[in-house]
Amino acid sequence: MRSKSKAAIIALALLPAAVCSSCFTGVESTPRITATEIEKKPAHNAGEISFLADIGGQPPAAWQPGKRFCVTDSRISLIFDPGAPALHPGDAIAWSGATESLTITGEPQVEMRFTDSSGAPMTYRSDGSLASLSERKVMEIPFTVELSVVDSVRTRVLGNTYYILTPMWYDLGDQSFTGQKYVPVTVKEVLPGNSVYPVKLIMTDSRGVTFALFMSVGSNLKAPRGFSKLFSFTDPRLRYPAITDEVWTNIINNRVSPGMTLDECRLALGSPAKVSRRPDHSVLREIWSYENGIYLMFVDGILSSYRR
Repeated sequence: MRSKSKAAIIALALLPAAVCSSCFTGVESTPRITATEIEKKPAHNAGEISFLADIGGQPPAAWQPGKRFCVTDSRISLIFDPGAPALHPGDAIAWSGATESLTITGEPQVEMRFTDSSGAPMTYRSDGSLASLSERKVMEIPFTVELSVVDSVRTRVLGNTYYILTPMWYDLGDQSFTGQKYVPVTVKEVLPGNSVYPVKLIMTDSRGVTFALFMSVGSNLKAPRGFSKLFSFTDPRLRYPAITDEVWTNIINNRVSPGMTLDECRLALGSPAKVSRRPDHSVLREIWSYENGIYLMFVDGILSSYRR
């Protein structure tokens, strides 16, 4: 009995040491958190959110003959009756009216008539009746952009200067490249975009670099490239008066350097895909990993090393 009691006492005495030891392995106790838990985007005013929220496609009941659409994909020929003329991105087609007919099963369908720039006719069939069509809030014609949407955006933004929030720019051949962010840019031209992002903005920055952006419009606040996700009316730097000129130059050029804080690195590179926190005996180590392979290590909230 005495030997068992002695063994139990020894085990209890060793338990706290074992627990404390496991606390500092940097593996068992490493918490995993997601990017959304540490994401802090620059605040936008209600003005940016609502600026283009009222712009969208017209309801079919408001369409008038001659309403124009821009073709975004040559596959549009597949939606028209056989014999329709070949169409290419950038071509314009015009709506000329609609009639109701019956399918071979007796169901109603709407025949929507269009013409190309030469006047050649095309017919697009849609399920439903004329009455149901007139009740729709929006009618999307595949592989097209309503030019009325583009015209409305052009009226609002052409010639204006905003501060850009994204470094994901496109050249005039629609190839993506990394540009600056939080710098003033001016809208030089507004063009039809594609079926996902109906508006294409041609812009220049203060260095004279010309680039393009694709933008969504309307009231969908979750749209990934709506106006409020792309632009700010005011200089974002005003929200960060403590950041030095040197660090701000890094941020607008999507760079980091040792000594930058968590917030400064987030502003420079965006939120990471994964964050790991590893408490040590005297410091807290935090590791940020990005999907493109960038790896940042912080010690007590200060960048100590990185890999790009």
